[in-house]
Amino acid sequence: MKEQIEFVSLERLVPSEHIYRKFVKVFDFSKFEKILKKIEKKNGCKGYGEERMFKCILLQHLEDLSDRELERFIGENTAAKWFCEFSLMEKTPDHSSFGKFREKLGIEKLTEMFLSLKKQLKAEGLMNEFFSVVDATHLITKANLWEERDKAIKLKYEKLNNETLAKVAVDKEARIGCKGGNKFWYGYKIARSIDMQSGLINTTHIEGANIHDIRMMEKVLPDGGVIYADKGFCSARLEKRLMERKCTLRAVKRNNMKNKNRDFDRYITKWRAPFERMFSKMRKRARYRGKVKNYFAELIDCISFNLKRLVVLRSAELATA
Repeated sequence: MKEQIEFVSLERLVPSEHIYRKFVKVFDFSKFEKILKKIEKKNGCKGYGEERMFKCILLQHLEDLSDRELERFIGENTAAKWFCEFSLMEKTPDHSSFGKFREKLGIEKLTEMFLSLKKQLKAEGLMNEFFSVVDATHLITKANLWEERDKAIKLKYEKLNNETLAKVAVDKEARIGCKGGNKFWYGYKIARSIDMQSGLINTTHIEGANIHDIRMMEKVLPDGGVIYADKGFCSARLEKRLMERKCTLRAVKRNNMKNKNRDFDRYITKWRAPFERMFSKMRKRARYRGKVKNYFAELIDCISFNLKRLVVLRSAELATA
């Protein structure tokens, strides 16, 4: 049989209703261009360009892939090539390029990109931070603690706790956290503020697992508005901090509180319920070691989540138009 040659356009290979097309349609990625151009010219992009490399990293979190899985995904998937602006036959980055680019981009510029997206969402009236849900969840680091325990024994430490772990652990910023007095984990804690109008993520913060939820909440408070929270955030100190920020706390009261109103608590729980699912579905295993790298991953996760949510909101607008 004779070999047949056919000219194919990558643009035509990606379906018109593909989710990646919707991402490009709802958000102008050129808004990140000025920030990406600030990246110091070092080895890492290998001629691929900062904007294309950022789209690769974003795609990694949209699809929940490792660096090696991302390398293969972009190399084999035509829609991924289109989204990251690679031609059909062009060589795509290898897994080592992604780590180098993350190091070049850094937390400061990524935060600037997150705030740029947030600014667009506010300008379009999709986010106002007047009604917000705030909660914290755990992030378990990649460690089994057996080696740390053996090292602590060798150094004659009496206990393996947050003080000694910082001296013997590979991830020196991870900590032991506790919830409810009987649920322990080793790693970090993430707090998020979610806009109740749209379900978009307002802001996020990460600390060691031993930091109290109230201190985490203080890091993600908006400037004004009503904050819905669970009973873990009932505190006189927090209420004073909220008054300074012109915020009103709507938190479920603890059972031993004298002014507890069960009907009002059920009302608060009802309004918080749809957003609780967002916290339950978050990634619970840390991608990296160290607070900075995991905060980088959390910011990318928030950007990717907001893009997905933005597609849903735009689809709803078109349906009701």
